[in-house]
Amino acid sequence: MSKVVRSVKNVTKGYSSVQVKVRNATSNDPWGPTGTDMSEIAAMTFGSPNEFYEIMDMLDKRLNDKGKNWRHVLKSLKVLDYCLHEGSELVVTWARKNVYIIKTLREFTYVDEEGRDVGQNGKLSLEIQMGRKIDRLVFL
Repeated sequence: MSKVVRSVKNVTKGYSSVQVKVRNATSNDPWGPTGTDMSEIAAMTFGSPNEFYEIMDMLDKRLNDKGKNWRHVLKSLKVLDYCLHEGSELVVTWARKNVYIIKTLREFTYVDEEGRDVGQNGKLSLEIQMGRKIDRLVFL
C-alpha cells in the first residue's frame, strides 16, 4: 500500500500517533521496520497504559492478518521480539497471556500470485523461528 493511501487511512480511521507508528513499522512495504522505529515503539511501552494497549492492540491485529498481508505478520513478530527485550515488563505479561497468537503462526501459509509459498520461504521461516524464541522467553 502506498504511503499516501496509508496516510489517508490513518486519518479516516482516526488512528492515534502511537497506532500510526506501529502501522508504519509493520506495513506491507518490502523493507523491514527500522531500528529507530522499533526503539521508539519499545520506549512507548513504558508510557501511559493507553499507549501500551494501543501498541499491543495494533500488533495483535497485525499478527492476525492473513494472506497477502503476510508482511504485517513478519514485521509484527520483529517488533514484538524487540519489545520483549527492550520494552516494558508489561510486554512479557501480554505475550504470556496471548502466546496462542504466536503458536498459531507456526501454521502460517500464503501462496502469492506467482505460486510461491511465502510461508515456506527463508525469511518467513526465520521469523517463525523467532516466534519459537518468543515462546521460550514467554515461558521463562
